[in-house]
Amino acid sequence: MRRPGAVTAVLLLLTALLSGCASAAPEQRRAVPDAVRVASYDFAENQVLAEVYAEAVRRAGVPVVVQHGIGTREVVLPALEQGVVDLVVDYLGTALEFAEPGQPVGRRTPADLHAALTRAMAERGATVLAPAPAEDQNGFAVRAAFSEQTGVRRLSDLAVVAPGLVFGGPPECPERRYCLPGLQEVYGLEFAEVLAVPTRAATVEALLSEEIDVGLLETTDGRLADAPLVLLDDDRGLQPPENVVPLLRTEALERGGEELRTALDAVSARLSSADLVRLNRLVLDGRTPAEAAALWWEGR
Repeated sequence: MRRPGAVTAVLLLLTALLSGCASAAPEQRRAVPDAVRVASYDFAENQVLAEVYAEAVRRAGVPVVVQHGIGTREVVLPALEQGVVDLVVDYLGTALEFAEPGQPVGRRTPADLHAALTRAMAERGATVLAPAPAEDQNGFAVRAAFSEQTGVRRLSDLAVVAPGLVFGGPPECPERRYCLPGLQEVYGLEFAEVLAVPTRAATVEALLSEEIDVGLLETTDGRLADAPLVLLDDDRGLQPPENVVPLLRTEALERGGEELRTALDAVSARLSSADLVRLNRLVLDGRTPAEAAALWWEGR
């Protein structure tokens, strides 16, 4: 059941989109007839991906409007379903869990998830396009020194020590199946304390300052190359395949035609997990999502 707060947020999103919010470029603030409205989630990688796929829409000769950082999945996917936005770049497993809660936790293939997500989103007026090889899963990190001292290298290794540890993750983590509920269900982890951490950057800082002991970071987070952190092995397969996948309103696809599908599928075919790491690193180094996306396109 969709919570009233989520519905309210979608209505606020509709108002923002119609009036033109501050994150859009000036030329995007005016209504563009038949434009594909691309919305991103509230984290940098997804904003870069929105820009990458938006450029494919432009190259297909279709007008496009990009709105960044609209909110979490609880806001953005209902907006897609209600026709407030047209294109969202999502991740297979988590998108399916939102569309059809309670899917079995286990090792399912990307093809399995894609087929199930395609069925679920068709009922909501959206088409699931081809997934990319690029994948970004939830990852759980600890300090390298902690891992060395305790021998904790897998999530299952945390079971004995978790009651004395502090966990940090996004505010929605206690309600997300592949975050705290999954850690409890699959690994039996019960932490001494759980802190809400607003951003991934803040999570890294909290880990390094020892404010938290275990933190949620994406597996493609560019900070992992530099910070003295260790991603724990998901040895019992909690996380599903999380291949990048565009979700497009079927009405928008019909307007854009097969040229639009072909353009978006071509991006997915070329997008790798290594690309995600590089794009995230570019943003950490000061590039905007649009600038990082432009550099990806320059390399094609």
